[in-house]
Amino acid sequence: MPAFTIRRLGPGDSAALERLAQDETDFTDEPPSPPLTPDAADAYLRDPGVWHWHAEDTSGAPVGFLMAYVHRRRHGEPLDVMFEEIGVRRAWRRLGVGRALVRTLHAKMQAHGIGSVWVAADNEDARAFYEACGYELDELQGVILSREVQLGTLI
Repeated sequence: MPAFTIRRLGPGDSAALERLAQDETDFTDEPPSPPLTPDAADAYLRDPGVWHWHAEDTSGAPVGFLMAYVHRRRHGEPLDVMFEEIGVRRAWRRLGVGRALVRTLHAKMQAHGIGSVWVAADNEDARAFYEACGYELDELQGVILSREVQLGTLI
């Protein structure tokens, strides 16, 4: 297995986020996303509720990433984690990068006393990966709704 390390991104890592946006298709099979503005990237990287890790090869190039949010809850356990997304470069898939990133997430949760994590799988390959990592089907959600809100106007 090729060597890689995992590190949590933080302030000063905006170039890593920009590179990830540019190379997104290789990680997630999705079209590239526009990168964050420098101010937005700085806010993202400074937010303690954003957990973003990169798996990097020996040259420091990203080969995988995982991003999750810590959520405060209004009932039950005070915190849970929403496992937002994971991506591994095509050439690095099935080499343990994804599982190592998930183990890193779980270790961080344990260190913070957070026992609950959830993820939405949007395809069968993703679902199979999460199940191989010990996740179980909780509920099927057939609809996701979204809306763009015009800034500066009231509904």
